[in-house]
This record gives sequence, C-alpha cells and structure tokens, in this order.
Amino acid sequence: MSIVALLLVGLAAGVLSGMFGIGGGVVIVPALTLLLGFDLNEATGTSLTAQLPPFALFAVIAYHRAGMLKLRAAIPVTIGLILGSATGANVALGLNQTTLQQLYGLFLLWIGWRFAEPRRVYAAYRAGTLNAAAPVETQIAVSSWVLLLVGLVAGLASGMFGIGGGVVIVPALVALLHFDQKLAVGTSLAAQLLPVGLGATIAYYQAGKLDLGVGALVAIGLFAGSVMGAKLALGMSSVTVKRLYGVFLIFIGLRFLGVWNALINLLNG
Repeated sequence: MSIVALLLVGLAAGVLSGMFGIGGGVVIVPALTLLLGFDLNEATGTSLTAQLPPFALFAVIAYHRAGMLKLRAAIPVTIGLILGSATGANVALGLNQTTLQQLYGLFLLWIGWRFAEPRRVYAAYRAGTLNAAAPVETQIAVSSWVLLLVGLVAGLASGMFGIGGGVVIVPALVALLHFDQKLAVGTSLAAQLLPVGLGATIAYYQAGKLDLGVGALVAIGLFAGSVMGAKLALGMSSVTVKRLYGVFLIFIGLRFLGVWNALINLLNG
C-alpha cells in the first residue's frame, strides 16, 4: 500500500472522527485488514498507535469555540479510558480472530441501529414530519463515577477493537445522559486528546502486533481530516449527524460480520 494511500486512510478516518467523535479506528482497522492483509490484532495495534498523538486538537478547539464541549464531563471519561484500554488489549490478544471480528461487527451494528433510528425515520416520513426540528432533551445531571464507568467501558472496547473509545462515549452521552449530538462529539474528542490508548499500544507492541511506520503515516492524515470533519459536523443539524453516524456504523458492522464478502461471493457465483 503506497504512502499516499495510507495518508488518505488517515484523512478519511480523521474526517469521520471530527464529525462523529469516534477516534478513527472504525476506518483504519477495516482498511488495514482489507487492503494490507493485516490480521485484526495487528490492525488494532497499528490503529491505536496512529491515535496516540493529539490529532483531534484542532477539532476540539472548533467544538469548544462553538460551545459544544463539556470539559468537566471529559475528564473522568479520560481517566476511565486510560484504565480500560490495556485490559481490552489483553482480552483481544487472548481471543481467536473469528470471534473478535464477530464481536466487533455485532457491537458496531447495535450502536449503528440505535443511532440511525430507521423506524423513527420511516414513521416521520409517513407522518410528513421528517424535516421537523427534533425536540430538545434536558441533560441529566450525572456523577463523575458514571462518567468514569463510561470511559472504562469505552477503554475496554478501544483496547479490544482499536476504535478509539468514541464509539461508546458518544452513544452513552446521547442516549443515557441526553447530551446534544454535537456536544457529545466535542466532549468525546476532548476525552481522547491524551494518549489514553498507550497501555493497550504497549500490549500490542510486546505481542509484535503493530506496525509503527504505517501508524505514523495514518496519524498524519488524521490531523488534517479531523479539522475538516469538525467543520462539516458543526454545519449540520445534530439529528443529521447522529443518523449519518448510525448508517456508517451499520455498514462497517456488516463488513466485519462477513456480509459483504458473502454478497460478493454470491454475485460471483
């Protein structure tokens, strides 16, 4: 895979990270497994390596300027991420590849379905209210311990799947704590600014399951893409961002469950 292609993978991951607060691993891991032939553990370790630098710094600044960041919520989430990531890596390294891919796919499919809200979209279409403004939900006051738990679960998922943690943080903040989608994205990105995946990255490095050169090239693309993604998201409605996020995760989840490969084989007959 050429240097330009790796930079483009990082750029695409950065755009989606800036839009959805997800870290970027949901692009990096599939790209490395599909295009470079990495096994899932090696792709996960390399993805976490690429996400160690504070690539979302400028995106976080953009969300902060727009008033879409809650620093007090981000701090305990960060602590949970640090505590959970190494454990997640050790769990992943003990599982076989097929099991890990299926868990990853089911996880993304569930989150994507929750965010895409296909039944709600269809009902709104039938009622002629598809373009109506979404009701504003009141945020729930929550203790730092709950946010720490969110970060811990996100850290476990990050260490297992190389996804950066945001794929857990954003849904938790939106669905459980009633954060606005963009506020959740900004807070999630802020929580991931520190090298929260360092413990997991060390575990993959010791197991010989990461490629530092590939990770460095992807990281360069991440920096540029995250700013672009933040600008795109801040120009859209929160409902639109949320549903686009859901559709994207469903697509990636189906890929890891082997649905796309099965369809290709069926068509090739």
